[in-house]
Amino acid sequence: MAQSLTHDKRLTKLLMKIRTVRSLPVLASVVLACFSLCLAGAAEAPKLKVGDKAPLIQGQDQNGKTINLANLVGKKIVLLYFYPKDDTPGCTKEACGFRDDLEDLKKANVEVIGVSFDSGESHQKFISKYSLNFPLLADTDGKIADAYGTKMPNKNMDRRVSFLIGLDGKIAHITDSSNADTHLAEMKDAVEKLKKG
Repeated sequence: MAQSLTHDKRLTKLLMKIRTVRSLPVLASVVLACFSLCLAGAAEAPKLKVGDKAPLIQGQDQNGKTINLANLVGKKIVLLYFYPKDDTPGCTKEACGFRDDLEDLKKANVEVIGVSFDSGESHQKFISKYSLNFPLLADTDGKIADAYGTKMPNKNMDRRVSFLIGLDGKIAHITDSSNADTHLAEMKDAVEKLKKG
């Protein structure tokens, strides 16, 4: 009888070990999944909203000159727009639209600045080809894109997103659309509202 009890205890212990070993891969999978989600959340760029303080970035323009947003805020309204790639159809349409509206924008005290992952040399060619009359920042390392949350997933390229930054340094309007015409129309309206307000 005593032997049978000892045998039962050993059997129970063995079964418990087997269950524990079997559940380890499941437990490990759960822990890894949670860890991955935490990392993904930490790496995800901030989602800026209207009313948020605009990140005070700085970057090199097409000529290697440093443009610092902190030096403009309070003096100018800044139209900071991100676009995927120099000299592509949508990006050209958007850039030429801002070029054509620049006189009116300047009258409203608006400074236009474009940003993409392209190099300064690429920006120079783009500006020269289309007679663009505003600076383009070469965000080759993606730091500006990270600050504004505009980077496309798994690509060194920006989404088409425009930010209108008021004199108070707060974001007055955001247009997040792949359509260049939407950016041009919405930014024009947002500048008008900011002038009136």
